[in-house]
Amino acid sequence: MSAQVAVVTGAGSGIGAAAATALADAGWRVVLAGRRAETLAEVAATRPDRLHPVVADVTDEDSVHALFGTVVADHGRVDLLFNNAGRGSFEQTLDEISLEDWRAVVDVNLTGAFLCTREAFRVMRSQDPRGGRIINNGSISATTPRPRSAPYAATKHAVSGLTKATALDGRPFDIACGQIDIGNAATDMTALMADGILQADGSRRPEPRMDVADVARAVVYMASLPLGANVAQMTVMATAMPFLGRG
Repeated sequence: MSAQVAVVTGAGSGIGAAAATALADAGWRVVLAGRRAETLAEVAATRPDRLHPVVADVTDEDSVHALFGTVVADHGRVDLLFNNAGRGSFEQTLDEISLEDWRAVVDVNLTGAFLCTREAFRVMRSQDPRGGRIINNGSISATTPRPRSAPYAATKHAVSGLTKATALDGRPFDIACGQIDIGNAATDMTALMADGILQADGSRRPEPRMDVADVARAVVYMASLPLGANVAQMTVMATAMPFLGRG
């Protein structure tokens, strides 16, 4: 019971799975949270001693409350939350976006992050030893949107606000909060980038991607800092992607 305890949402695949595995390799006990039991079980099977799957839906308040109740009951505390669960949006101009599509992205990317943050905050401020760390998966779209991606860009900009507010409100309780903005990690979500993705000038071009393990190492670094130090915001991206020249 001496290892620190992490909760990773969206842990069944992609960045979440890679970060959870890297945290386990670094000595953490990691609760894998996600909606699909089968994918969580596949990840957990790689390190059954340190990876513990719990089915949860970050958009459902009761489900999130139950998730953190299970974590505390099974592991005693929460030292780290990686708010990773997210979804993209369809390539649409603003007048084409339905309210249903808008809400679907907001529910996962923003409301889901809030619900998990709220529960983790409650645990962290009252546990002994007190405190913990929350890392939010932002995106480079948190500062520089892609064209025709208003729901995704809006939620990721809002995540930056949530990160800063959590960092400020967490200070009296030894709760640190930072954000990692990721550009083109090679996951299923970014598969289309290899074939060609819409650019600001209207063209479509393939974009380089980076190994998701590089992102996982960055998350482990942020998580490994003492609570007296914090990475407020980090950008990790494929070196040759056009992000720095967007617009």
